[in-house]
Amino acid sequence: MASVRIVNAKKNFGAVKVIRGVDIDIADGEFVVLVGPSGCGKSTLLRMIAGLEEVSGGEIYIGQREVSHLRARDRDIAMVFQNYALYPHMTVSDNMGFALKLKKAGEQEMNDKVARAASILGLENLLERLPRQLSGGQRQRVAMGRAIVRDPQVFLFDEPLSNLDAKLRVQMRGEIRALHRRIGTTTIYVTHDQVEAMTMADKIVVLHDGLVEQIGTPLELYDRPDNLFVAGFIGSPAMNFIDGRIENGEFKAIGGLALPLPEGLPAGKFAGVELVYGIRPEHIRAKADGIQGTVDLVEGTGSEVYAKLDCQGQAIYCLFRERIQIEYQQSLCIGLDPSLVHIFDKATGKRVVV
Repeated sequence: MASVRIVNAKKNFGAVKVIRGVDIDIADGEFVVLVGPSGCGKSTLLRMIAGLEEVSGGEIYIGQREVSHLRARDRDIAMVFQNYALYPHMTVSDNMGFALKLKKAGEQEMNDKVARAASILGLENLLERLPRQLSGGQRQRVAMGRAIVRDPQVFLFDEPLSNLDAKLRVQMRGEIRALHRRIGTTTIYVTHDQVEAMTMADKIVVLHDGLVEQIGTPLELYDRPDNLFVAGFIGSPAMNFIDGRIENGEFKAIGGLALPLPEGLPAGKFAGVELVYGIRPEHIRAKADGIQGTVDLVEGTGSEVYAKLDCQGQAIYCLFRERIQIEYQQSLCIGLDPSLVHIFDKATGKRVVV
């Protein structure tokens, strides 16, 4: 196992700057998720760590070694890809042990390591099967087993669950996290799915347009997003954003809707400043004497009710965990907890810290 340190890393494809100066410190044994929308540079950064992309600038350290210009095979890492990358003519056992065979490891060592990995992943009864005889989840476990037998310093996962159905993704998330707890190897995991990031990571790195927007634990990013981008990206469904200003101790949205401010916010300091009001749908409650709106959309899943309200021209999305009866075009009053409200400076996008 080893720590990973990325210092001012840059990657250019011709004149296009894909990674534009990234600094990340990953502790030994940590599970870190790189998350962001398509095109943000997360997979490129992972491939730079792996040695599959050349570094245009900066340094990458694995442990105490600076590895920026080492070949991939000399970096002591193992990578699990989105498409499994299994050899179709080889059995599960041969696929898992192939890297050791290339290193000319002894047959006993190879058998012992494959057996250990198979035991960890529940593949003991599948070792003689070919990849075509396996389900998608089983193939992904074989790809993970191939990484485990190499006993690397760092595991790299590049959107490994994207090809699986929703139910299997949930199962595999738990299996990958359990694997990390058992083995403890430093893990860097790339995904565009913020739910995967929130449920799996010790630490999340949010990337956007080749830059780091914020680094923190899942709850730090959820509770204290640094800016509008992180606030909108982390959390499902997405946070409500309402433009407006502070007037007479209240937030006044365009159209006149009045909303409560967080306690301790120095309202006078922001008088006349263009602001953005943020509240998560799950932090809104139905309330007899609250803000009135008209239901424009309602979706019930059994365990929760998702609704869109028109409140004086402002669209506000709500997620009710309790079982309540709501109908289209119904009048509904809602309450917002001021302690869960976020205020952002519209010009800079930065969150106003109370």
